[in-house]
Amino acid sequence: MPKTFKYEGEHIEVYEPEPPTQLFTELHAFLGRFVVYPSEDARIAHTLWIGHAHLMDAWESTPRIAFLSPEAKSGKTRALEITELLVPRPIMAVNVSPAALFRMVGSEKGLPTILFDEIDTVFGPKAKENEELRGLLNAGHRRGAKTYRCVVLGKKVKIEEIPAYCAVALAGIGDLPETILTRSVIVRMRRRAPGEQIKPFRRRLYEKEGTTIRDRLATWAQGVLAQATDAWPEMPHGIEDRDADVWEPLLTVAELVRGTWPQKARVAAVALVALLKESTPSLGVQLLHDLQDILTEQNERRSTAVILKALHEKAESPWADIRGKPLTDRGLANRLRTYGIKSKDLRFKQGDANAAGLTFAVGETEKVVKGYERGDFLDAWKRYPGAPPDGSATSATSATGSAP
Repeated sequence: MPKTFKYEGEHIEVYEPEPPTQLFTELHAFLGRFVVYPSEDARIAHTLWIGHAHLMDAWESTPRIAFLSPEAKSGKTRALEITELLVPRPIMAVNVSPAALFRMVGSEKGLPTILFDEIDTVFGPKAKENEELRGLLNAGHRRGAKTYRCVVLGKKVKIEEIPAYCAVALAGIGDLPETILTRSVIVRMRRRAPGEQIKPFRRRLYEKEGTTIRDRLATWAQGVLAQATDAWPEMPHGIEDRDADVWEPLLTVAELVRGTWPQKARVAAVALVALLKESTPSLGVQLLHDLQDILTEQNERRSTAVILKALHEKAESPWADIRGKPLTDRGLANRLRTYGIKSKDLRFKQGDANAAGLTFAVGETEKVVKGYERGDFLDAWKRYPGAPPDGSATSATSATGSAP
């Protein structure tokens, strides 16, 4: 904003940098007028993600933000529409061919922000020939990442390198593959309850206000780019490895904004990471978790037949019906082999009939069958506990106050 002062009889206007806390508070309020978030933490994360999109040259890795829901009409598309007004070089990618999208990502005009609605058509059960798009979305979180395509030039086939690094916001029904899920800030959208009110969004009414905020963000980003590049924010307890990669840019933005934003950002990071950990684990992790109930200290050796029977009987587990068929001994072996666990020949005596799932003939004292031992699982159970980190999303969320 300009300030006027008098010098040698003349009035001179001097422009001072805009306070970033005011700018981000306005951005936060603008988002909340049109989008009902599942939590204040999600709204904070979305606000900071938009700020991070204006500083793409500063990051080694960019998190995706994914608005997901179990049903349609939950506000996902609206969140993308509002985001489009506020980010640099937005590209709505639903009706863009892979070739055109690659060219826009690699354009010399600057890094775009890809906004991808109906992402379930790329990764979900409706997906068909979308391998190139999946490659772009999987690879493009890391600076310097490239995708590769075969290009036919006359009679020659050449490999073309195309830059893939850019900011990406996604929206869709269902869930995402783990390769994307663990590199994203996940916002679990819900249909509005009767008491949740928002303003109807009409682009022609609010476009100017949104793009004005976008331009102010761009000006702010130019002034703090060097600081963002050199920043190393302190991670909250329990935020590490890939989670730290996701949240480092957002926490950096919060520290550059100052005020209450650093505290709010850390609370949001802990809460949203905890919620992600509490979501449905992969089938492999669930299998390991279920086997902890079967291979106990009292029953350290079990035949494959007994293990499968126990898995099939678990009421809330999927093992009795995987794609219409129960888990088999081969399926069990294949899933456990990826964790370095193999079945072995186990010798059971007549007194171990229950553990073996065997019937012993009269006079028969022992049998050898395939099975598993508890000791072979201990390392995998330590590495893949399938439990949320210390603390809970509920306690973290309760620490979040009103808007900053």
